[in-house]
Amino acid sequence: MRPINSYTFFDLISEHRKKTPLAASIMAPGKDALTYEGLYYQAEYVSRALCSYGLEKNDRVATVLPNGPTMASAFLTIGSCYTFAPLRPSYNMNDFRFYLEDIKAQAVILEAGYESNARKVAQDLDIKIIEIESSSSTAGKFQLKQVQDGSLEPVFSNQGDTALILHTSGTTARPKIVPLTQLNLCTSARSIMNTLQLTQNDKCLNIMPLFHIHGLIGAVLSSITAGASIICTEGFNVNTFFNHLNEMSPTWYTAVPTMHFSILSKAKRDGIGKTSLRLIRSSSQALPPIVMEGLESVFQAPVIESYGMTEASHQMASNPLPPLTRKPGSVGKAAGPEISIMDEKGNHIIGPGEIVIKGPSVTLGYENNPEANEKSFTDGWFRTGDMGYLDSENYLYVTGRIKEIINRGGEKISPREIDEALLALPGISEALVFAVPHSRLGETVGAAIVLEKEAKFSKWDIQRYVAEKLGDFKAPEEVVFLEAIPTGATGKVQRIGLADRLGITEIKDNASPEKLKRPSTPLEQKIHDIWSEVLRIPEISVNQNYFQLGGDSVLAAAIITQMMKKLGYKEIS
Repeated sequence: MRPINSYTFFDLISEHRKKTPLAASIMAPGKDALTYEGLYYQAEYVSRALCSYGLEKNDRVATVLPNGPTMASAFLTIGSCYTFAPLRPSYNMNDFRFYLEDIKAQAVILEAGYESNARKVAQDLDIKIIEIESSSSTAGKFQLKQVQDGSLEPVFSNQGDTALILHTSGTTARPKIVPLTQLNLCTSARSIMNTLQLTQNDKCLNIMPLFHIHGLIGAVLSSITAGASIICTEGFNVNTFFNHLNEMSPTWYTAVPTMHFSILSKAKRDGIGKTSLRLIRSSSQALPPIVMEGLESVFQAPVIESYGMTEASHQMASNPLPPLTRKPGSVGKAAGPEISIMDEKGNHIIGPGEIVIKGPSVTLGYENNPEANEKSFTDGWFRTGDMGYLDSENYLYVTGRIKEIINRGGEKISPREIDEALLALPGISEALVFAVPHSRLGETVGAAIVLEKEAKFSKWDIQRYVAEKLGDFKAPEEVVFLEAIPTGATGKVQRIGLADRLGITEIKDNASPEKLKRPSTPLEQKIHDIWSEVLRIPEISVNQNYFQLGGDSVLAAAIITQMMKKLGYKEIS
């Protein structure tokens, strides 16, 4: 007899099957709901069926399936007895080859009749291909084709077994494998359930991709942990979102900031009536306070900002529900693992530093990567790579990724601070600040900006605004106006590498001697010499940009002092 309330997928399903067998577990527009009893029998069926293919408990089963109820059900049922490895359906052949080889997949599950690059790669690698057929009437019910023996005894995972493997994003290096156990995932899901006070009466509208930790744990598993319902859509579409909101009456949804912004923009344009939402959750990236305020005003529901990452099985911290204090700009208090702040030497400190975590929801380490594990763990604490601080009430503020911090000639600049300043400017609908290579400073500030329809700003307008609000050294030297800011597969904006993706090359502040516009008058020569002395640049063109030369307010004061002294002007008292 398996213990009730233990931390495995199948135990969660079994527990709710006993309590509320006819309650809806998985729902989808236009289909009948799959009850908890139905989900229980689906899990038993999957265990037997995959056994008939010669698979053993904890073998790695990759799935290449579209978003929807079948994908959610596959995660819960395959993950109950095997290691679930969801892959993005739009990968090319090279991507599939890398991921399937890297995780050592024993099988790949595909839609019946669906021609995918994954099918060709699996054939080349001699990996079992298993086809899946979704029920046309019941959400989350499916069959596997060519099952040879369905009478085998089902075998389910224990809490220490690996339930899910995902890769890190790999923006700047080879993606790392993150193995997550049943205990890791169920602990995190229970923390989300407690934070949001989920009950069996809740219905989550999932618009997140289900090959990513946010959707899998933040939406699906947290709902199942509570004995609640998960409404599975085909993915995020701002138009169908409002249709689902009206037809399915969800009580909450969770999304990334770019999705929230699209929802808010359409809601403001079209106007909406009262909805069934009792809360809105945001995670995976910082939510601009102006977007939070807009959502709360439109939907009349609290916005709960949370903080998560793959290595923590998603949630690490969260703001609480009212009437407890929510702090805009903060990701809340620890809501899962322990949280501390650490300096570069591994000392726990009070004040800004690297956010570190420890607890049962945190991965035990990257797979087959001792070098990464040595760098990522200090005395049992996992280094998140995020910078931040805890206030006097232990609310956590995330100031940015260590790798995203812009190092402008030794001056460390948080891009998130500039994002928020730009978003507060009427007429700017989206803004993302990023590092741009600079020939002398190493890096400098760039900004990608989306304007509202009637708004008109120049590069100089943006630079002057940021300089006045935050300081001239934080003013973006490169400003790009776009129709939309590029996002990754999960809807998150990606700062790292954005300069390359936008075709921005290194900014050079010294033109070649033959292209320099040299001083043409004695006064210009004197001013040139003062600038050259203060900025420590031998040759300066008379039409060069002061900020691009590395100038700031402190150096400007020095220049003014030298000009008054050497040009004969007297300071007015």
